[in-house]
Amino acid sequence: MTYHLPAGKALGGPYVVDVSPQKAGWGYSGLRVLELPPGGTHSFDTGDSEWIVLPLSGGCTVSTADDFGHDTFYLTGRAGVFSGVSDFAYVPRDSRTTVTSTGGGRFALTGARCTRRLPARYGPASSVPVELRGTGNSSRQVNNFGAAGVFECDKLIAVEVITPGGNWSSFPPHKHDEHRPGEESVLEEIYYFEFADHDGIPGLGYQRVSPSGNGRGTDVLAEVRDGDVVLIPDGWHGPSMAVPGHHMYYLNVMAGPEPERAWLICDHPDHAWVRDTWPEQPVDPRLPLYTAPETSL
Repeated sequence: MTYHLPAGKALGGPYVVDVSPQKAGWGYSGLRVLELPPGGTHSFDTGDSEWIVLPLSGGCTVSTADDFGHDTFYLTGRAGVFSGVSDFAYVPRDSRTTVTSTGGGRFALTGARCTRRLPARYGPASSVPVELRGTGNSSRQVNNFGAAGVFECDKLIAVEVITPGGNWSSFPPHKHDEHRPGEESVLEEIYYFEFADHDGIPGLGYQRVSPSGNGRGTDVLAEVRDGDVVLIPDGWHGPSMAVPGHHMYYLNVMAGPEPERAWLICDHPDHAWVRDTWPEQPVDPRLPLYTAPETSL
């Protein structure tokens, strides 16, 4: 199994990234990235999965219909992942959904196989908690738009992480590949990367995943660039390292078989002590890159 999918290696149909549970060889998590030209439109059946449509750049209209009715949401979106928090739309399983963009753009479809059908809903940018996690060179920003306890889904958990150039995130390394009630949950995870350029020079970073002794023994040390994907069925994941001068963005998509939708993790015992040093250091002054708007546009 190839766990690092460089840009262009996860193409599927109309999607520049198409990672389904079948392609990943697991049970729940999925991600699609859709690029639309000005005036472009795309329709898809949600099937047995729930989805959040999240603009990465540009805005769009999301319409979804099923036996229970029809809903339409206008997403203002954003210029890019480094420019602001985005609004989003949740669409349920067993529906037909259409994404239309007057100005064109790039849109992430974060998905998870599920059993419950929840209603279609709009998520305003103003409701997205922006969290600063870690301190010093472990500082990063987390946009918790689809986090457990923030936005209701059946199985799907999705967040955005921004790591300033030169910093490490997903650190200390952690895992979520064992069922230990109240301590650790089983979650398959997808990382999708984008980078800020500098004077037209593309950015890059590095991603590490090491075997935990559970599951497949996933082992990855990858140089990651714009549009790359890393699949994490199990194992200690982290650090995610941004090279100096280039901010790193990644979109995390998680889901699993747990009856409770929760992000419960276990830190690597060799590195867990790092958390104890955080109160002694200031948060990187470059953060937050931005905050959620006070009200929706």
